[in-house]
Amino acid sequence: MDLNTIREKYIAHFKAQSHAVIPSASLVPENDPTTLFTGSGMQPLVPYLLGEVHPKGTRLVDSQKCFRSGDIEEVGDNRHTTFFEMLGNWSLGDYWKKEQLAWIYSFLTDELELDPQRLFVTVFAGDESLGIGKDVDSVEIWKSLFAEKNVSSETALMGSEEEGSKRGMKDGERIFFYNAEKNWWSRSGVPGNMPPGEPGGPDSEIFYQFDVEHNQAFGEHCHPNCDCGRYLEIGNSVFMQYLKNEDGTFKTLPKQNVDFGGGLERILMAVTNTPDIVAVSHAPIIAYLEQHSDKKYGDDEQTTKAFRIIADHMKAAVFLIAEGIYPSNTDQGYFVRRLIRRAVRYADMLGIQGGGCASVVKPIADMYGTVYPDIPAKRVEIENAVAHEDEKFRTTLARGLREFEKITGTTVTGKEAFLLFSTYGFPYEMTEELATERGMTVDVQEFKEEMKAHQDLSRAGSEQKFKSGLADTGEKTTMLHTCTHLLLAGLRKYLGEGVHQAGSNITPLRLRFDFTYPEKVPQDVLDKVEAYVNEVLTAHCAVETVILEKDEAKEKGVEGSFWEKYPDEVTVYSVVSDDGTVYSRELCGGPHVKNTGEIVGVFKIVKESSSSAGVRRIKAVLEP
Repeated sequence: MDLNTIREKYIAHFKAQSHAVIPSASLVPENDPTTLFTGSGMQPLVPYLLGEVHPKGTRLVDSQKCFRSGDIEEVGDNRHTTFFEMLGNWSLGDYWKKEQLAWIYSFLTDELELDPQRLFVTVFAGDESLGIGKDVDSVEIWKSLFAEKNVSSETALMGSEEEGSKRGMKDGERIFFYNAEKNWWSRSGVPGNMPPGEPGGPDSEIFYQFDVEHNQAFGEHCHPNCDCGRYLEIGNSVFMQYLKNEDGTFKTLPKQNVDFGGGLERILMAVTNTPDIVAVSHAPIIAYLEQHSDKKYGDDEQTTKAFRIIADHMKAAVFLIAEGIYPSNTDQGYFVRRLIRRAVRYADMLGIQGGGCASVVKPIADMYGTVYPDIPAKRVEIENAVAHEDEKFRTTLARGLREFEKITGTTVTGKEAFLLFSTYGFPYEMTEELATERGMTVDVQEFKEEMKAHQDLSRAGSEQKFKSGLADTGEKTTMLHTCTHLLLAGLRKYLGEGVHQAGSNITPLRLRFDFTYPEKVPQDVLDKVEAYVNEVLTAHCAVETVILEKDEAKEKGVEGSFWEKYPDEVTVYSVVSDDGTVYSRELCGGPHVKNTGEIVGVFKIVKESSSSAGVRRIKAVLEP
């Protein structure tokens, strides 16, 4: 059985239960500024889970393409991939727990013939402080289903991962209660973090047990949520059951939804009883790489890692390029570049012949051509893009090698290794190998610290741009973005310099601005802040931009949060009147008007409220 067979069986199984088949959404989310990629099966369905009517009805099924950029560095082991497919089925106010659990159990044990003795499930343990009880309904359903197969189904309370590790599992136990960290779903995480009006609910995960011994490096005892590799989650049924009230309590939703997600590649691991995701879900790619090198998958740890990285990264790059995302230094293209360059590096280690990474496109196109015909249709285009990036990377490597030769002494510092990586695209592994050849060592700890600082800065920038930043860069949004700077300056003027930005979200219709302040802002102060902003708008002040050394910007009193996460040079925006009065001076990287006279309308604060402990939130608009 392969990926295509399982996908077909799953779709057919739920079509037989009156589910409408919907196509996979794009890997690049549409009309969603919160993220770069589609990283889960439910992501494109969120509007319908929150109440919108789906044109195909209340029962849906699909296989959604997903890409998770955060897993790039993890690829190389037997469990992580960046590209995967998520099998999904949904009930939008239609069926409920009994039907969902019975149908997915039947799919796994009857259609795929998984041994029910190897299946274990988890359910929500409840939260008495919030008035949410244990998910006993799911427990009773699971007991009945296991009984049909003559499988024991004792329950056990685990709580947290740590508690599960201390307790371990006993013979006959198959249904495990975990807390909200493991068996609750909402967009905001655990129930306590959910804002009023947010829906959420318990979920029930299904795990497959491999013939793998427990590794105590992951805890004293094994349990379903252990990370040692013995248990693998292959599916999760989310029951969107509750709505959070203004007073923090929960009420049952009148219209309850089911959201199931199961990793296609993970399910194939269970079907083949193989605890290696790349070996089973990338088999044709591995076979091709073996044919064009003198290496075999499994020869040794380093060779196996190389096979896994090439297979995963090339598959992901092929799908992304097919959607028009080409290698670049920005946004989604940056990740395509990283994928290809990392694959090229490991292809060289294996000595791949016959066209390098560009030649790997064909076996991938052959794998997916039936289900995703755009892949073979664009094969030549994708091969050209990969080959071009391969060539550019080799030029970059040559430059990096020249820089490496300038390093003297017996140690390559972490800063030097990171400079080679960040500026010249020089993989750390190559720096380490060259250093070893020359009898040098690399300060790996300092490199990791430099890398972490870079990742934290990149993550902060990504969150500012895609999560708490601008919905778009249109005229109205740009006007309001400049207004947020003036708003912060006004708040600091009347509330003190202890006020700093804590987040923002700006659309063409309104701005939402979070700032640090311990208590409700008096109305007379809000009136003064509002007047301050409007004064600047009518003064037709210039918005100036300058790049400064970070330390110089600090010395000049430039406003900014998270200074430690900014690079050595920063961009400073200043709003200055003709007479030289500085109304705002702040770090920023987004679009602004050139003159406040371009901002159309009167600035109006419409609401001030609490956002979280020590953080207040203002919503404001530009009135005609």
